[in-house]
Amino acid sequence: MFLRTIGEDEATGAVADIYEKQKAQLGFVMATAKAFTARPDLLPIYTDFSDRIRTGFSLGLREWRLITLIAAKHVPSTYCSYVYGKQLIADLGSKDAVMAVHRDFRNAGLSRKEVEMLAYAETIARDASQVSQADIDRLRSVGFTDRGICDIALCASFRCFVSRFFDAVGAGPEAAYIDEDPEFRAAMTVGKAC
Repeated sequence: MFLRTIGEDEATGAVADIYEKQKAQLGFVMATAKAFTARPDLLPIYTDFSDRIRTGFSLGLREWRLITLIAAKHVPSTYCSYVYGKQLIADLGSKDAVMAVHRDFRNAGLSRKEVEMLAYAETIARDASQVSQADIDRLRSVGFTDRGICDIALCASFRCFVSRFFDAVGAGPEAAYIDEDPEFRAAMTVGKAC
């Protein structure tokens, strides 16, 4: 981490509560939480906002992870690619399937609906000013509601913001997210080397 952050042994109040919750869920406190503690007033706001987006997310955890993987690729964020690439192994059935989606989601055996979802997320991550009514019409044509479209946009845009912030302050992936397979790790290394 490039910035001074609040260590686990010095955390108090809301920061300590968030750290304890992460340790209970994951066994460790993520660098993503620590990154916000250079501005400790923002960590609870970030955590609440992130939780609210995920809690109300209308599509599903697999879709959240797919969108995040594609957005992280284009940020580019190695940290977020490592985290979500690793989580997608169980969702997609293998590391090869994750790498296929990461390499070219249009030809990775996904449904037309998933391809349209990821194409929209990709456009947002690359240059959201390029989104047009035609993109929205394609999403509707494969069954997405306006709420679902909003959720795709929120997920991809949120990932762009936080991934860039994490890189900017030097947050890096925890050992739990660094895969031992060099081929998989190389495929997920899209930005800063870890």
